[in-house]
Amino acid sequence: MTQLTITERSPEPARPEPRPRRGPSIADRIRNMGEQRTGALLLVLATLVAIVWANISATSYHDFWETELTIGFGDIHLEFTLHALVNDALMAIFFFTVGLEVRREFAIGELTSWSRAMIPVMAAIAGLLVPAGLFLAIAAGSGSEHAWGVVISTDTAFLVGALALIGPRASGRLRVFLLALAVVDDIGALSIIALFYTENFTPLPLVVAAVGLAGIYFTRYLRRGRGPIYATLSIIVWLAFLASGVHPTLAGVAIALLIPVYRPNRRDVEQALELARVFRQSPNTEYARQAANSLRESISINERLQSAYSPYVAYVILPLFALANAGVEISGPILAAAVQSPVTWAIIVGLVVGKFVGVFGAAAIMKVFKLGEFGLGLTLDRIAGGAMLCGIGFTISLFIIDLAIDDPGVQNEARVGVLAASVLAFILAAIVFRISDARRPDDDGGRTLVRAVDPKRDHIYGDVNAPLTIVEYGDFQCPFCLKASGSIEEVRRELGDRLRYVWRHAPLERQHPNALAAAEAAEAANLQGRLPEFSRSLFADQDHQLPSDIIRRARELGLDVERFEEDLSSPKVTERVRDDMLDAEAMDITSVPTFFINGVRHVGPYDARTLIRALTGSEPDRADAQPAPRADA
Repeated sequence: MTQLTITERSPEPARPEPRPRRGPSIADRIRNMGEQRTGALLLVLATLVAIVWANISATSYHDFWETELTIGFGDIHLEFTLHALVNDALMAIFFFTVGLEVRREFAIGELTSWSRAMIPVMAAIAGLLVPAGLFLAIAAGSGSEHAWGVVISTDTAFLVGALALIGPRASGRLRVFLLALAVVDDIGALSIIALFYTENFTPLPLVVAAVGLAGIYFTRYLRRGRGPIYATLSIIVWLAFLASGVHPTLAGVAIALLIPVYRPNRRDVEQALELARVFRQSPNTEYARQAANSLRESISINERLQSAYSPYVAYVILPLFALANAGVEISGPILAAAVQSPVTWAIIVGLVVGKFVGVFGAAAIMKVFKLGEFGLGLTLDRIAGGAMLCGIGFTISLFIIDLAIDDPGVQNEARVGVLAASVLAFILAAIVFRISDARRPDDDGGRTLVRAVDPKRDHIYGDVNAPLTIVEYGDFQCPFCLKASGSIEEVRRELGDRLRYVWRHAPLERQHPNALAAAEAAEAANLQGRLPEFSRSLFADQDHQLPSDIIRRARELGLDVERFEEDLSSPKVTERVRDDMLDAEAMDITSVPTFFINGVRHVGPYDARTLIRALTGSEPDRADAQPAPRADA
């Protein structure tokens, strides 16, 4: 049985220890940056190297990437240049990971709920149309109107990395919005590549590709040996796309959309844990293999592949792509030509102005007309900064330049436009975010409740119209929350109908490994109207909150277990818990329990006497109160 580590005190943020005189090493700094930031940094470095290389020796740069390669045996062989190998083969892996993310978002992510998804979806569509329209208007008569696809796509890797570098405080909901937008943006960009930038189309190989894709779909039903089959069929599909004239990178997307994705089944997780215990008791090769296979199979292949490929994409493939495609010759004549080129200006205006107007304009219209569901913290000023960041169009923009423009001189002008637009978008976004943060009180520090109590949404105990309010952000696996629950009961007995108590989730996953699962289980129980009893049972036995314990608890309380298990994996439950967690992030809640008394953060002891004095010592602001029936009482 997995034992929890019980701490002696609430995990408040530790006081920083005196720093040693010697600072962290470069390796430590890189590790602390995270994959997204490090990947964005490598992209920038590769871009700078390509520019420097191309300007020191343009001949060697172009000759190197045009080096011929032959892959095959006997009479069967493929001939590639290094440039084509990067753009056609390695980038297929990049688009494969993009497709995996698209599949996941539609299956179990942000795009499963239309009320939430419609905001980034509409913003992304406007962010595709407006830049293309501006490009066509400015580039009209230049002979390069066909290159309008250069301005349609936001670079997801740079977007996430830049948000991490210059984004606003507590940017959780903005990050979710931009990631969902980027997914839809990628779908649009890939569709446009397939429809408008495919030449020499030959339909017969696509029949082979269709058979291979069907095989990939049905491979999920095999009990073992799926990995080699997936790999073999994927290569066949990629070769078929290559032979058809459809750009082979799209094979990566098609394959990814057929890879199954699901949330971990709790019974599978429990079985994996049981096999791990068996191996611990009797370590041998067979038990090790069974335990490893069971652990691996409890996670969907979609997520396993994302985890496996994302480091290679971030650290190898995208930097190589930048190195092979960003070699812009920057000289006086070239810059002079770029400044006078309608293509350069069409790209700059399309990416910087078009993306901002499209994304921000669509979001503002939906906000004004109250269309869709905007999470708290997703304000228009922050959306403005995110919309400006969407003007960073690097990877797919450079990719389409190679497909849409034949003239090397015009290609150079277009690349200058992409690089200039990306730098300008980054700088303007940083300014917008700084202004946005400056408009917010610097000294608030999460002292006030960011989301007013909503009787239609919140778990409220007591009269929903009561004049006094306690909102607790807590964790079912935290022993201090258990102690606080006794104080809350005493306060409720003392104040009676004058008090409404609100519970919100803030599971500390690092300290309490089963806290998130417990929170989702409580929400699943709430869908059957049994939240109070289920919450009490979670607090009563904090050492037993493994998947089997949660199912057993549901059975003991008389819940419909089959429905309960289905709800545990539903997006509705996941989103409900994640909303509370994003609120907690916005208010810098790093320890639990955290109380808000009449909308103001409570600091200090949380015994019953102290809470009662805090509640009755000031009159609350009841602007958020609305008549509603009693809920969860």
